[in-house]
Amino acid sequence: MKKKLVRRYEKNPILTKDDIPYPVETVHNAGVAKFNGRYVMLFRSHLDTGRSIIGLAESDDGFNFRPRAKPFMLPAKEPPFSEYEQFGVEDPRITPLEGGYYITYSAYSPHGVRTGLAKTTNFESVERIAFITQADCRNTVLFPEKIKGRYARLDRPHCDINPWSIWISFSPDLRHWGESTVVIKPVQYHWDEMKIGPGAPPIRTEKGWLNIYHGVFQTMAGCVYRLGAALHKLDDPAQVLGVANRWILQPEDQWERVGYVNNVVFTCGAVAEDDGTLKLYWGAADTVVCAGTARIDELVELCLTDSRPGV
Repeated sequence: MKKKLVRRYEKNPILTKDDIPYPVETVHNAGVAKFNGRYVMLFRSHLDTGRSIIGLAESDDGFNFRPRAKPFMLPAKEPPFSEYEQFGVEDPRITPLEGGYYITYSAYSPHGVRTGLAKTTNFESVERIAFITQADCRNTVLFPEKIKGRYARLDRPHCDINPWSIWISFSPDLRHWGESTVVIKPVQYHWDEMKIGPGAPPIRTEKGWLNIYHGVFQTMAGCVYRLGAALHKLDDPAQVLGVANRWILQPEDQWERVGYVNNVVFTCGAVAEDDGTLKLYWGAADTVVCAGTARIDELVELCLTDSRPGV
């Protein structure tokens, strides 16, 4: 029997709409980070309008989360952000960086989807900084440190000419980005052949930056979202050392296979622990939040030994 690289938490799902003290229809696609020794989760929820907001939950152990009484981020009411968040804010990622916690999120409006950047130092208040992409671009994750004096990010622009792929860009100030290049593309008739996108913010390891991403395969019954892993060079993350040839997680449990969007596991967050394990969080069927653990060294080894090139 093939060894499972991601071991599901036995009490999944860890967060559902019934846990939230205000009305929501779903709880999913959560970014997670450690703050003052505790775990903080920012999760996406659909309202009964179909639009999304971002809530906050806290945990001592990374599995048992207590939601706060009110949402953490609602669509902005004041310009310049209000025009581009009219349809909702979605899929937050949290990156600890230079003493703060930066949040990238997808902002939807009649103009399309683009990535917003916000910052918090205490998870009590949040400051919107800028929109850092044009439409249509989403799934943006920041690297948690400067690389050769510059900030770096991964994202996934929408493109019908080229398969939806993962790109890297660099910035001197987190606001202005350039030198964009494609680093990982889907492979035809492969588990991620339709589109791919960054998932959790990259994780530093001794052998490279570990990138947990999502990949989509279209079947006769609809799309299947799975998770994969890739490894980027530490001092030059535009160089991909290897992309794992097989997925590391796929929809299996009932709440992953049936829900608001069937057959989906989608990650926005992972926390590297001091013992070499990784706590991984994923939205299941766009309905609930699930969690699991993995060995970081096993994921890195998979990228190096059972792998394919990025492009």
